[in-house]
Amino acid sequence: MYQSLQEAKAAWVADRVALAARGVILPPSVASYLPEPFKRDFGMAMDAQPALSTEPNAGIPTMLSTYIDPAVFRILFAPNKAVTIFGEVKKGDWTLQTTMFPQVEHTGEVTSYGDYGESGNAGVNVNWPNRQSYLFQLIKQYGELEVDRAGLGKINWITEIDLAAATVLNKFSNLTYFYGVAGLENYGLFTDPNLSAPLTPATKAAGGTAWITNGVITATANEIYADIQSIYLQLVSQTTGLVQQDAKMCLAMSPQSQVALTATNSFGVNVYDLLKKNFPNLRFETAVQYGVLSASNPQGVAAGNFVQLIADETEGQKTGYCAFNEKMRAHPIVRMLSAWKQKVTAGTWGAVVRMPMNFASMVGV
Repeated sequence: MYQSLQEAKAAWVADRVALAARGVILPPSVASYLPEPFKRDFGMAMDAQPALSTEPNAGIPTMLSTYIDPAVFRILFAPNKAVTIFGEVKKGDWTLQTTMFPQVEHTGEVTSYGDYGESGNAGVNVNWPNRQSYLFQLIKQYGELEVDRAGLGKINWITEIDLAAATVLNKFSNLTYFYGVAGLENYGLFTDPNLSAPLTPATKAAGGTAWITNGVITATANEIYADIQSIYLQLVSQTTGLVQQDAKMCLAMSPQSQVALTATNSFGVNVYDLLKKNFPNLRFETAVQYGVLSASNPQGVAAGNFVQLIADETEGQKTGYCAFNEKMRAHPIVRMLSAWKQKVTAGTWGAVVRMPMNFASMVGV
């Protein structure tokens, strides 16, 4: 055996040509036999792993261990409640700009009877109040690549675009049913010019006029009930008694204000109980638009929390309704080079209040 590195190298050089002739060819980096002392040097790590040619990695791509839930959860919005409160009908079609609502008022006078008397008369006075429609639109568009990429995430992109279009159109219609459209004879439940001015709540024992202060019901059950009694009294006065306690009515307010109706008096009776006992056909509805205007409620009422008491009908005539002339008109789909787009249109008349005397309200509760 070779006792030194020099001996081992010299022996390798002498044997290399002979080995090559016999087909034993080693890489040029092999330049020596292993000397005997090297075999007993256990400090040498002859089996150490050489340096990597690639980036160090101990796993697989993260996406391969990521699960995508097939159940798609959609962001929720406040419900559209104008139709629930006031009803909804279709009037005309999208070609019409103005609609007229005929009103008939009976007139006449009597005189004392005489065999030859010819005085006294009966007549009719006719008015034609009108409302203007407002058409609004949006564009749905989607490309081949975005549809396919969304599919990788298990999202049906075209279906979601369709749902978004329907949601946006309905949200705007609901807004016009409360506020109408500025610049047109198109009004809402809050803005019809023929509605009476809202009442002011009574001052409460805890101070102020509000039912709720800083998230706490500070008005008593009797104080809250008295405010609603005042609204009903206003309704009775406006209708000269045509609205009775057993009439079908809707008490509309914000969801927060409705919580105040759970306030209980010293006899264990809450405001709900008092109202249902005295107004058996009263129904309760809520909408965020009745709440106070704020950053979190941009469609609220600037003057404060709002309450409306609406009689559904009087002597068989409906008080009014929310009206549209086009719910959702889908225009032709336009094919582009690698995408599609489609216009969708809707139209609104706002809230048509036929009998404003059947509305009474209060602001600042």
